[in-house]
Amino acid sequence: MGKSKRNSPKPGGNRAQRLAERRVALEQAAQTVKRPFEGLAAECDLVALREFVPSATAELKLSPAIAAERPVVLATVLPGAVAALVRAGDQPNGYVGTQVQFQGADPAADLAAAILWTQSAEPGDSLASVESIAGGPRLVDVIDSSAQLDLTVHQDFDWWVPAGVEPDPQVAATIEQAKQAIMPSARLGLDVDAIGAAWWVDAGEKAHIRWVRPESEDDLMLALARLHASSGLHLGEGSRFAGSFRTHGLLVPVFDLDRERHAEEWVKPATEFGARLAEALVTDAPLTADERRSRDGLRSRQVTLR
Repeated sequence: MGKSKRNSPKPGGNRAQRLAERRVALEQAAQTVKRPFEGLAAECDLVALREFVPSATAELKLSPAIAAERPVVLATVLPGAVAALVRAGDQPNGYVGTQVQFQGADPAADLAAAILWTQSAEPGDSLASVESIAGGPRLVDVIDSSAQLDLTVHQDFDWWVPAGVEPDPQVAATIEQAKQAIMPSARLGLDVDAIGAAWWVDAGEKAHIRWVRPESEDDLMLALARLHASSGLHLGEGSRFAGSFRTHGLLVPVFDLDRERHAEEWVKPATEFGARLAEALVTDAPLTADERRSRDGLRSRQVTLR
């Protein structure tokens, strides 16, 4: 009796296509760098800019090793979601985007390649996508790894057009459309000892604080569980812990907020929470039964973005 062919997918069939897509997805996942911005002082803000900040820019401090000929501005998103462009002018500037149309397995390597492209591209040129080379330069190789980002947070996309330049009608319409969809955002100005990057956003019905943290996911989850069990997982009156998400190897706690209060009004409560969290992080006693239940509950509400 011949072997059954029931489990062999037909070439071109739906099942064969699904299996092929799954293989590709698994291969891509295996190649993805789990914590691409590790080793950079600005890691937490880089993750925020890439994942959820609508509109912000910061001039990068480039490494002397690359002998840069023109300054480079890091941006959340550029017109057309291109990877990079060079703005013409008396002194051409390079711009690189963190939120791009085509994403590679290593965002840090892609950003490095985009930065290097801006140094030789002609003014007015743009780079739709970038394909970094395995083993090539990464972001830690082309910028000052010890530098934080000197951020400018925008509430629109008017910076897409240089000052004094009248945009053509199509560009003006695109900027206006983007402006209508933008959510007011702010980087909380916590004290110099604050850890990570806390970002406030008014999402409409609610406001949120998303706090990108640099600690290992396991350590941070244990600390959050300790605070939850002791009723300390909050930012005070008008706040509620909403959950957390994982992205680029980091854990990001999220708080729902009373949107009637401005971002600056959350600085003090966030600072107090940061102190409680720091204390919980250095506690090495085994979890109590209540803390274990808190940990399991928090994990069940955790979402992975990438």
